[in-house]
Amino acid sequence: MAFSGINYLAVLIAAAASFASGAVWYRALGTQWMAAAGIVPEQIEQSPKIYVVAGLCQLIMAFLLAGVLGHLGRADIPGGMITAAFLWLGFVVTSMTVNHRFQGKGWNLTLIDGGYWLVALLIQGAIIGAMGV
Repeated sequence: MAFSGINYLAVLIAAAASFASGAVWYRALGTQWMAAAGIVPEQIEQSPKIYVVAGLCQLIMAFLLAGVLGHLGRADIPGGMITAAFLWLGFVVTSMTVNHRFQGKGWNLTLIDGGYWLVALLIQGAIIGAMGV
């Protein structure tokens, strides 16, 4: 199935870059994240499957961001980043906030996870915007 106007190379690079940013983000904030999530290191799944799932989700996110950018007709770096930030605010952080409140988690978890997803989407938006949809 081909989607007209999607730059698949941009999608792949954006997904890989945002995936890599997660490694940096959670390596830097891993201790704080575990405390906020209420877990200990032994509870973190070490299976490669979890990384495959994360990578596929990043790929889906980048592909759909490219689709939104193509639909909006603003495929440049500012347009990509602004669109990414709007999608983050409208869908990602709002959903995460509701989930964390019902799970009884503190705001620290929302700030750490939400901050990562903002960075990930901004990276994707910048790359897809720079390379075109």
